[in-house]
Amino acid sequence: MKKIFLLSFLMFSLFSCDISDDNNPNFYYEALPIESVVIPETFQFGETYEILLTYIKPTDCHVYNNLFYESDLNQRDIAIVTAVFPDNGCNDLNEEEEVSFNFKVTNTGTYTFRFWQGDDESGLDTYLIVEVPVEE
Repeated sequence: MKKIFLLSFLMFSLFSCDISDDNNPNFYYEALPIESVVIPETFQFGETYEILLTYIKPTDCHVYNNLFYESDLNQRDIAIVTAVFPDNGCNDLNEEEEVSFNFKVTNTGTYTFRFWQGDDESGLDTYLIVEVPVEE
């Protein structure tokens, strides 16, 4: 057992690399508020729907990265996640951008979508809440 551990440790040491700040771009992730949503008024069970999201891209240093997507039963929390590269000499844009995702209806009942719209004056999350019933 000691030999396996020692061999694993040596292999890991040989293949690990030196990560220095000079080789890695300086960036961080930032969630951006969702301004508007295009979503059907009803779903059909088993069907797939495209949901369109619009957000404001504040600078050209913000690059769309992904969606934050969390599900709990029939509730979905969704936010836009961008990577921000501040060392690129950012220019203000404040332009609308659109992204979409496909949603497959796998449950009956009503889906509650909570689209993140930023923080209020108290620092609490605010959401655009859309309920979509499922027709069988």
